[in-house]
Amino acid sequence: MESALASASAITDQRQKIEQYKVVLSSVLASNDINRAKKFVDHMVSDDVPLVVSRQLLQSFAQEIGRLEPDRQKEIAHYALNQIQPRVVSFEEQVLIIREKLAELYESEQQWSKAAQMLSGIDLDSGIRMLDDTYKLSKCVQIARLYLEDDDAANAEVFINKASFLVSNSPHEVLNLQYKVCYARILDLKRKFLEAALRYYDISQIEKRQIGDERSMVLRWIDEEALEQALTAAVTCTILAAAGPQRSRVLATLYKDERCSKLKIYPILQKVYLERILRKPEIDAFAEELKGHQKARLADNFTVLDRAMIEHNLLSASKLYTNISFEELGTLLGIAPQKAEKIASKMIYEDRMRGSIDQAEKIASKMIYEDRMRGSIDQVEAFIHFEDDTEELQQWDQQIVGLCQALNDVLDSMAKKGMSIPV
Repeated sequence: MESALASASAITDQRQKIEQYKVVLSSVLASNDINRAKKFVDHMVSDDVPLVVSRQLLQSFAQEIGRLEPDRQKEIAHYALNQIQPRVVSFEEQVLIIREKLAELYESEQQWSKAAQMLSGIDLDSGIRMLDDTYKLSKCVQIARLYLEDDDAANAEVFINKASFLVSNSPHEVLNLQYKVCYARILDLKRKFLEAALRYYDISQIEKRQIGDERSMVLRWIDEEALEQALTAAVTCTILAAAGPQRSRVLATLYKDERCSKLKIYPILQKVYLERILRKPEIDAFAEELKGHQKARLADNFTVLDRAMIEHNLLSASKLYTNISFEELGTLLGIAPQKAEKIASKMIYEDRMRGSIDQAEKIASKMIYEDRMRGSIDQVEAFIHFEDDTEELQQWDQQIVGLCQALNDVLDSMAKKGMSIPV
C-alpha cells in the first residue's frame, strides 16, 4: 500500500497522478480492508498531496464508501471524519457527503438519533460553501424528523426552530408540510396539547391531494388515511389539554366538524364536549389509542391521561351538583378525597375554574375571570359548593326591568305635562 501511494505521489503530471490514485482507491474498496482504507485517508489529508488532488480523491472516496460492508463503512467513515477535522474548512463538501452516507446507513438500521446527529454535524451556515435555503430547510426538517422517531422533542425543536426562519419563503409544498407535521409532533411530545391540536387540525384540512413540484419529480400523494390520522391526533390532544375556555372552543370546532363523527374516537369527543362524566371503561378504551408520552406519569404521580380525565370529570360534576363532599367527589373521580381537594384548589388557583378557596391562608388572590366553573371550597367542612349563573341572570333581568320602569315613568311624566312624545 505504501509503495502504491508513493508511486502515485511521485507522478508529476496532475492528471496522471489523479488517475493513479483512483486506481489505488478502487483496489482499496475492492479489498474491503480497513487498514488499507485508513492509510489511503491518512495519505490524502497529508501535506504530500496537493489540495486540488486530495479534494477530488476524497470526494470519490466519500461517494464510493457505500461499497464497503456496513460495519466497515461506519468505522472508516468515522475515521475519515476524525482525520479530516483539523482541515475541515478545506474539505467541507467531502465531509457533507460522508455524513449523508452515514446518516442513510444509520437510518436504514433505524438508529434514528445517530442518523440525526450525523446530519447535524453538517455546517449549514458555512461562509465558504454556499448552500441554498431549500437544502438548509430540507436538512433541518430531516434532522427534526429523525429525532422525533426517538421521541426526542428537545433536539428536534432546535432544528425545527431553525427551519422556522426558512419555511416562510419556501415554495416547496412537500417540505412545508413535513415542517408542519414535525412542529405539531414536537408540541405534542412537550405536552403543549392545545397548541398541538390546532396544528394537527390545520394539517387535517389540507384540500390538495397531490403536492410537490412536477418538474423536479418531487411529488407526494396525501391520502384520506393520513388526513384522518391528523384529525384523530387533533381530537386526542384537545381531550388531553388542560380544561379552560380555549379548550372548550377547540372542542366545539371539532365536534361541529362532520368528519369527526366518522372517527373511532368520536364517542369520547362527544361526551367531553357535552361535559358528561366519563367512566373508567370509557377512559380505558381511550387510553388504548394513546402514545407513550400521552400516558407518561407526572410529578404528582398522576399520568397525563389521569390528570385530563379528573379535571374534565370535576368540571362535569359542577354541572350536576349544587355541592358535594370531598369524599363523594373522590369516589366520583376515582381518587382519594385529599387529591380531589388538591386538584380542585389548583384549578381554581390557575384560573381554570371560577371560584374562591375559603381557608386560613387564602390561595386564590388572583383575579378569577374565566367562568369555566364557579364555586367555593370549604376546607373546614370538607365540601365543595358549586354555583351557576342563575343569580346573576336574575339580577340582570331585574336591572332591565328597573330601566324599563324608569323610562315609562319619564314618559308618563312628559305626557302629564302635555309634552309630545315621538313614537
